[in-house]
Amino acid sequence: MDALNIIIRFFITFALSVIFGIERQRSHKPIGFGTFIFVSLGSCALGIIASSNGLLNSIGLLGATVTGIGFLGAGALIRGTDKVFGFTTASAIWLFAIFGLTIGIGEYFVGGVTYALVWAVVAFDRHLEKGGMGSYQKKLTLITNKIINEKELKKYFITYTRKHKILSVDIDKKSNKTTLTYIIEGSRSNMNKLMREIYKESWLEFCRVE
Repeated sequence: MDALNIIIRFFITFALSVIFGIERQRSHKPIGFGTFIFVSLGSCALGIIASSNGLLNSIGLLGATVTGIGFLGAGALIRGTDKVFGFTTASAIWLFAIFGLTIGIGEYFVGGVTYALVWAVVAFDRHLEKGGMGSYQKKLTLITNKIINEKELKKYFITYTRKHKILSVDIDKKSNKTTLTYIIEGSRSNMNKLMREIYKESWLEFCRVE
């Protein structure tokens, strides 16, 4: 395979992976910019090697690549709570490994269709989010300027979330502050309403959603 062809395949993989990686980074996903690029470029390199050696002789290499990336994607599912997050990110990592392989072996049409469908799914998911469809989990951290009872928050959770679970409570008696951490689940619009209502409380000092 000539050098120009190799450079073209790497460039296509790199450029398209950068665009998607930036979108994931801006959306604060568990796996961001660099990981998507590295996975795609590595898979592309293996695809180039496989096509140079003959695809029939390299099926095992290609299969091992896709399987191995599955373990990396699984890392996005490991969280510090009893809830599991990151299914979309994990599957995206696996899919971008396949995308890199398809470009690496010269299947530009298959790679292009795959990439286009990825963005179609992302766009449709955003549409569902704006329409309040679907359920989204977030980690909510609150710091209050007084020691409050959890019952004061329960009314908000009942109104605006489908599920909620407290992860930790820290009480600083000296400064008279409470730090509460929750996992909340519900539609994006209701979560925004929840934040606006809690913000009105005089006891709220700090709030973070991630």
